[in-house]
Amino acid sequence: MSFLSRIFGRKDDTSSYAFRKNKAKMLHGQVIKYVTENRDGNDDVVGRGGSLCLHGEEFIVDSSGDRLFACEVKDLEAADLMSGDGVVIKGPDLLHGGTVRTIVVHFVYYRK
Repeated sequence: MSFLSRIFGRKDDTSSYAFRKNKAKMLHGQVIKYVTENRDGNDDVVGRGGSLCLHGEEFIVDSSGDRLFACEVKDLEAADLMSGDGVVIKGPDLLHGGTVRTIVVHFVYYRK
């Protein structure tokens, strides 16, 4: 990254494969506190504990001893929460026949 692009900022192409792969790599290994999903206007807790994993070209959310969500990296959309303690994940879920799901994953906070 050049000096001027660091000063003035550079918009990353969030729809590119490289951006999505990099985001999945950054999320790999994060420890989950709990996972929520909006169902019928209510945010329901669908899992507690677990971790996020990047396995080949598949991004996986494991929680409560089950696989809750699996999506190919090329279709993955992930955005950090403003608080920094979680991420919103959206994409076609391979476990539910390709239906597009949006889940919110909250991380365990570790003081460093």
